[in-house]
Amino acid sequence: MRLKDKVAIVTGGAQGIGKAYVSGFSKEGAKVVVADIDLEAAKATAEKVVEDGGETLAIRTDVSSLEDTEEMARKTVEHFSRIDILINNAAVFGRVKISRGTPFYELDLDEWDKVIAVNFKGVLLCSRAVFPYMKAQGGGKIINIASSQFFTGGVGKVSYAHYIATKGAVVGLTRAFARELGEYNINVNCITPGSTFSEDLTDIAALEHRKLAAESRCIKRVEYPEDLVGTAIFLASSDSDFVTGQTIIVDGGDVMH
Repeated sequence: MRLKDKVAIVTGGAQGIGKAYVSGFSKEGAKVVVADIDLEAAKATAEKVVEDGGETLAIRTDVSSLEDTEEMARKTVEHFSRIDILINNAAVFGRVKISRGTPFYELDLDEWDKVIAVNFKGVLLCSRAVFPYMKAQGGGKIINIASSQFFTGGVGKVSYAHYIATKGAVVGLTRAFARELGEYNINVNCITPGSTFSEDLTDIAALEHRKLAAESRCIKRVEYPEDLVGTAIFLASSDSDFVTGQTIIVDGGDVMH
């Protein structure tokens, strides 16, 4: 087990890609905190981990809240005594509907602010919250989740400038944090998923949409949350101790950067 006895926090861990990270990390021996704004969903995900023999904790966390993120880190340390890994996965996109196809000059500014607060500011606040504990224990791993759409600017004529801008900002934060935190033995890296079918398996319309994205890939199939887990485990494990400030694109060979 590559993550045996490590303590990992996964924000937005109650569903979709975050839920896959929770499950995958637990199977590798990690004790996993499911941090999500939907506490009931977080508890349900945590219960499944326990049923499978893992150790976990569910914490309601609004990543755009300073108080919530600090409490997330504090409760994690109170329960598990340390924080080894943080996955900044929480984002506004699929589960919280945002405007798609709306030109940037027509976007609702309240929605713009909400997307930035969760997708961008959330990465800052969660990273700040865990930093003192990682520093005190001599190191840690921070994994930020961006999107391959940062490299493409969107998909076809479908635009969502606020989402893409925040994902570009996450790549920038990854590099800046890596520079600042390297002296504390804290690695900071980024994963950029492609279009991933993280919806309910019965959502046929969503599946068809994801199939369209597969046409431009080298590996011509739908991307699922489980396709991202191996890369996250690598970045969370000792195998990546000399890797920092990097962005790894996991999209089946669509974007090559």
